[in-house]
Amino acid sequence: MERRIIALFGPTGVGKTAIAIALASRLRDSGERPVAVSADALQLYRGLELLTAAPTAGERASLEHQLVACFAVSQRVSVARYARLAHERIDALLAEGATPIVVGGTGLYLRAALANLELAPAPPPGVRERWVARLAEIGSEALHAVLAERAPASAAKIAPADRHRIVRALELHEVGALTPPRGASQLWSAEMRHPTRLIGLVMEREALYARIDARVEEIVASGARAEVEAAVRDGASATASKALGFQELLDGDIEALKRRTRNYARRQLTWMRKLPDVEIVDVTGRSPDEVAAALQ
Repeated sequence: MERRIIALFGPTGVGKTAIAIALASRLRDSGERPVAVSADALQLYRGLELLTAAPTAGERASLEHQLVACFAVSQRVSVARYARLAHERIDALLAEGATPIVVGGTGLYLRAALANLELAPAPPPGVRERWVARLAEIGSEALHAVLAERAPASAAKIAPADRHRIVRALELHEVGALTPPRGASQLWSAEMRHPTRLIGLVMEREALYARIDARVEEIVASGARAEVEAAVRDGASATASKALGFQELLDGDIEALKRRTRNYARRQLTWMRKLPDVEIVDVTGRSPDEVAAALQ
């Protein structure tokens, strides 16, 4: 019988790492060898561990976490590259008889780890840089007008202020790959590469927001601003610089960081509701061990 993957998804601040560790302890008691595989777009980068709330050294001692802090902050990592790595790690773990616990809050990366998505290709060298330079020169609204002239159907789906998506659409148009790949329709498919128990963690909204605000205060107190400033000096890539709170910390705007994090949590919950066959688990008022016990 093919071994099973356990996948934990949930909004930032809900306690995914602690629950994964508690669940892993119980799996070990049952004779299994659990290993966590991160499905977080920004925890991939070394040097942003505080900002991205990556598993601490103590947490990683309690449960091995793969695909955490494995790229320099100056590197650019695409979801396609992540998918290849995640598939390799998960397949190797299953072949060894281990139990992968895929843990993440980045929806696209979760699906990329679990399914075979046909993703748009990375642009040839220089294409993205040219459009980013054009963006800096004329601004997002004018660049959106360029996209509307070249690909009106795509422009209609992108806000004039969405700098990243405008650049991505223009670079895809330039290489003839703007038509959405099959992965767009596969994103909400129930088809997985391996048998998977998909668990969505939720929490009563006010309790979640209180945890988010406390977590922001904690990362600020722990030195996250100095971490971000060091990342800038180290040449943080465009992808690493998109980390939630990166710019807010540089600006010293902690209230904006709290608001943006709460908004992101809402989007994560919306994303979760679209996942086929997801098992929703309310963790409000429950310890990680209590949740883990209920999941067995």
